Formats: sequence, structure tokens, C-alpha cells
Amino acid sequence: QVQVVESGGGLVQAGGSLRLSCTVSGLDFDAYTMGWFRQAPGKEREGVSCISSSGGSTYYADSVKGRFTISRDNTKNTLYLQMASLKPEDTALYYCAVKSGAWSGSLNRQAYPHWGQGTQVTVSS
Repeated sequence: QVQVVESGGGLVQAGGSLRLSCTVSGLDFDAYTMGWFRQAPGKEREGVSCISSSGGSTYYADSVKGRFTISRDNTKNTLYLQMASLKPEDTALYYCAVKSGAWSGSLNRQAYPHWGQGTQVTVSS
């Protein structure tokens, strides 16, 4: 059974930083592309960033490019999202997800069959 557990969310002032973590069990973590998504109240879930199984390739949504950094530690089955220069519009529930199939740089939610429960990030102005 695949389990995906996010952590690290919290309340931060605009301009601040947070690091999210996601631990995965029940599959060979180092064989899968991973992604971060977020959903703000009243909005659709959107893709934030994804990373290839080896960590050698990454993709970012334009809204976070230059501010967020995705990384992974395959020895710890853990995915990270380092968030800097946070803005109030980054406030959302952040989800970690496991992608099926080969690396494509895609943030299409339909390609990610395994999801965590999310961790809340709130950025105050």
C-alpha cells in the first residue's frame, strides 16, 4: 500500500521561507517522478513543480519559478520543496504526489495516481 505523507507547512510572513517534506512508502521511491501541487480555497488544484526519479530534471510553474526549489533524497524516500520569497497568493494546501510513467515534465494531475493528505501553508501580508 502506497503512503504519501507531507509535513512542514505553517504560518509565515510575506517574504519568508518554508521547507516542505514528503515521505513515501510502499513503492520504489527512486523509480518515480514526484510532484508538488497546491489548492487555494475556491480554486482548482494546480501543479507547482515536479522532479524526475533521479533528481536530474525539474520543472516549475511560472508562478513559482525562481522562488521555489524542488529536490529529493532517494536514500530517505523523501521529497522536498524549499519555498522562498513567499507571497500571500502562495497560501494553499500543498500536496505531494507520485507520478506514473516516464519523466515528461508534466503537472497533469491525471498522471499522478498517489497523493498525500496535504500540508497547509499560510502566508500573511
